Amino acid sequence: MKKYISLLLGLLLSIAVFAQEKPVKIVFDVTSNNPKTQESAIRHVKMMSQAYPDSQFEVVMYGGSIDMALADKSTVSKDIQELSKSKNVAFKVCEGTMKRHNIDATALVPGILTVPDGILELVQRQSEGWGYIKEGGN
Repeated sequence: MKKYISLLLGLLLSIAVFAQEKPVKIVFDVTSNNPKTQESAIRHVKMMSQAYPDSQFEVVMYGGSIDMALADKSTVSKDIQELSKSKNVAFKVCEGTMKRHNIDATALVPGILTVPDGILELVQRQSEGWGYIKEGGN
C-alpha cells in the first residue's frame, strides 16, 4: 500500500512540475491595412498577455499597418495605450515606414516605440529565440 501511495504522490508531483507554464517571448508581425486584422492582433496580444503575465509580447508594425500606429487613424489606439502600460507588452513601428509616409513620431499613439527597421526588429527577436506570429487574417 505504501508503494502505491508513494507512486501516486510521485505522479502528482511530476504532473504539477510539468504543468507549470514556462514563460515565452512572442513577436507579432503586422503589415495589413485591414482594421479587422489589426483588431485581431490586439485581441491575441490582450488575451495572451493576461493569461501569461510572465511572458513577453511585442507587436511590430510596418508597411500597410501604419494607420494602426497613428493616433488620429487607429481603430485600436485605446487598446494600444492600455496594453503598452503593461510590463510584458511593447508596440513598435518602423521608422522607415514613417519616413516613407512623412509621419513624425508626435503623430503616433502614445506608448508606441519606434525601431529603425521593422523587418530587422523581427529578425533580431527571432534570433534571440522569440516565437513569431504573422497576423494576416481576421
